[in-house]
Amino acid sequence: MPLDVEIPVLRGFLTPNEATEWKQNIFSIAEAGSLLELLMEGDFEAVLLSPLVLQLLTGDGSCSEGEDIEAYLEKRVLLYLTCGTNDDQTTRELAVMALAVSCLHMFAQSNWTGPSVSIHISDLLPQTLLSSQPQTLGDALHSSLLLDGESVYSLVANPFLLLLARVILTKCSSKMDSLQLLPWWTLRYISLHQQILEACSPQLCNLANSSMDKVLKCLSLFSEQRNLAIHFHLECVYTNLTYYDYEPAKEHIKKAQELSGLNINMTGALGKRTHFQQKYLAQLILEVKRKRDHSGQKDDEASPTPTPQASLPKDYNLGDDTVLDKINLAAPDQHELPDLSAEEQAVLLGVCIDFQKNNPVHKLTEEELLAFTACILSQPKFWAVEVTALCLRTKLEKGRSRCVERAMMQTQAIVDHFEDKNCPITERLKGFYFCQTPPRWDVQKQLASLLTDLGCTSSALIMYEQLELWEDVVICYERLGQHGKAEEIVRRELEKKETPSLYCLLGDILRSHQYYDQAWELSGRRSARAMRSKALLHLRSKEFQQCVDCFEQSLKINTMQLGVWFSLGCAYLALQGYEGAAKAFQRCVRLEPDNPEAWNNLSTAYIRLKQKNKAFRTLKEALKCNYEHWQIWENFIVVCTDIGDFAETIKAYHRLMELRENYKDIQILQILVRAVVDNLMDNQGKQAESLRSNLKELLGRVSSRHSSDCDIWQQYALLYGDGHSSNPEDNEKALQFLSKAHRCKVQAGGWEKEPALFKEVIKRAINMGEVTMSCCKKKSNPTEAFQVLSSTRLSLKSLATKAKQMHTDVATGQVHGELQDGVAALEQLLKELQELSGKLRDQSQAPSSKD
Repeated sequence: MPLDVEIPVLRGFLTPNEATEWKQNIFSIAEAGSLLELLMEGDFEAVLLSPLVLQLLTGDGSCSEGEDIEAYLEKRVLLYLTCGTNDDQTTRELAVMALAVSCLHMFAQSNWTGPSVSIHISDLLPQTLLSSQPQTLGDALHSSLLLDGESVYSLVANPFLLLLARVILTKCSSKMDSLQLLPWWTLRYISLHQQILEACSPQLCNLANSSMDKVLKCLSLFSEQRNLAIHFHLECVYTNLTYYDYEPAKEHIKKAQELSGLNINMTGALGKRTHFQQKYLAQLILEVKRKRDHSGQKDDEASPTPTPQASLPKDYNLGDDTVLDKINLAAPDQHELPDLSAEEQAVLLGVCIDFQKNNPVHKLTEEELLAFTACILSQPKFWAVEVTALCLRTKLEKGRSRCVERAMMQTQAIVDHFEDKNCPITERLKGFYFCQTPPRWDVQKQLASLLTDLGCTSSALIMYEQLELWEDVVICYERLGQHGKAEEIVRRELEKKETPSLYCLLGDILRSHQYYDQAWELSGRRSARAMRSKALLHLRSKEFQQCVDCFEQSLKINTMQLGVWFSLGCAYLALQGYEGAAKAFQRCVRLEPDNPEAWNNLSTAYIRLKQKNKAFRTLKEALKCNYEHWQIWENFIVVCTDIGDFAETIKAYHRLMELRENYKDIQILQILVRAVVDNLMDNQGKQAESLRSNLKELLGRVSSRHSSDCDIWQQYALLYGDGHSSNPEDNEKALQFLSKAHRCKVQAGGWEKEPALFKEVIKRAINMGEVTMSCCKKKSNPTEAFQVLSSTRLSLKSLATKAKQMHTDVATGQVHGELQDGVAALEQLLKELQELSGKLRDQSQAPSSKD
């Protein structure tokens, strides 16, 4: 029986068949029946105020002196679960489950969906317990919900409801063995609790993973409940994305899409975007079609019925005199959407959010996301889906001048709709848990942010103050140039109530460690924010050791602080603590796999630790995240060269030439040429000779861009055998490149006065002369050979003359000792060239004398 109850409760409604069965069998169950009936009707407050629940919570009104509320609730629930007989154990478990679910729904209503609901804790708990609390009731509840040093949002409504649900689902679940799907409700509790915390909680992350594993083991229990399985996979997607688990999120969204039977593709279609557009042009749209084998499987009974459109928030038209509200397609029939169910719309939304999280902030990404929202909003049916899609569209449109007015009106409409009584809570909760609708204060904050972007800073300031978002209040005062006012308002709030967050904020304003220390002590040394902010102040002052110590303390409290791991790694790099840096950046990329800077810095740490192969792998990951970052490519090419991956080095050189117009690295070219010429083995055990054609292509490209660099021509010649190849064509090319190298060197200047440099030029010139002789002897056309020889001879003669002019001792008449041998060899070569030139001239003239 429990499973027959659990599935409809998870789904949130009864099918007609279930309604009949429940009327006959379930609602009549002692204790649990009436609670389940109220729960399914959406009267959650009545569940909480029922005699059974009041008796469960208050008992005889006794409690221990100074007893903690959470401990008291745990004691009362466990007492209720264990005081009965085995015969009514399942009934008691169902009753407690109905209470937990009602608490979660009411908490969601209070902070996410609306309309507001107020409960009085004094009606639910003994007065002796409430009066014995060392703190105010609100502070006591917030302290119980604080996790991993991350504070709870100050204006969260009815936190007692979340605390009671938490006690039941995490502390008492071991006594509710007959409820196999209770971990699914734990997962839903986690989602709500995480959204009211300042940052991610490792405790909740671990609990979420164990809850998902438990539910996955039970998936076979509702194998026929396809839609319910979709719900679960979508909820897992959002949970995984919250805790940076991108790969599991991809698996879950893939599974949800498979179960839904939807084919979702970005495509182009002819259409018009403006009122004045004459021709149909290609427009980006989302194409959604059902797979054939799923077209007849749509189970209307097990899917929520749509909410009347009048009860949904108004979707504002753009109302622009140029841009149309939606794309006017040339052939709308060809791209008509199927009639989407709640699950199908939620799958579209899930794919959209997953796409957003896994792609960079870019104009093209925005266009693709807007295609998703346009598709979802074209069928307004469910409150949670509609609000989530409208909020996403607003975020995407707020930077567009033609859409910002609509964004403002739309956000205001969603804020106002929170208190609209026309849409009952049962309608608002349809799909709520598998859409991750933003909380009320997030939407209000979005509205204030829009006001700030439009320059209405004073209006935004009022909203931020009402929301008690003091950090944003301070930013507004800073923008208004009222720096003193920022400090004044924080001190005013501290007079009302001292909190670690406010002291941290005061420390941020005044850049003073003493306020972070006060926050740290006030929190009982549990404020991750206090140590985080103190560390950042040390970092700003370049006090790296103190910075590292504070970051480490903050991370002991909460390990899921992405920015802190990154900053810690940077501080370790500054201290040359490369092992610490590597560990910090490893954690960083584990939390955010698409962070190119973190991957790049991790590779820097590995390079310093002489772990070049690890550096190579991490840089490849960095380039996957950012293919345009030339600094990463520069690091990559150096590491590739060091480990001997010559193929990747060549590719990286090409990419750097695309990214930087004047990029040039002679040292890397020399290594590549030597590897190919000497036929070295690369890191894969392959011979570098196989890359000769690739390297020729690279050098051709490099030499065309840097045609006046003699070293590049020298390397190009070396690749072709430096004139000593068995292939005459290669020798011809090598001679061309050697000649260009000599010409570039002579024209560059700066070497004539330095004997050592002059000697090197002579050496290269002699090599060029010898190659010229070798090539000319093999040429079939004596006239052509004579011309080549003459050109080389003139170059060498000019060089010999310059050596005598600039480096001859006036007293002795002798050439400088370091150059004597070189000049003598050069003159000897000139004689040989003269002789060969004479022969070639005679050969070229011989045919004409016969005539």
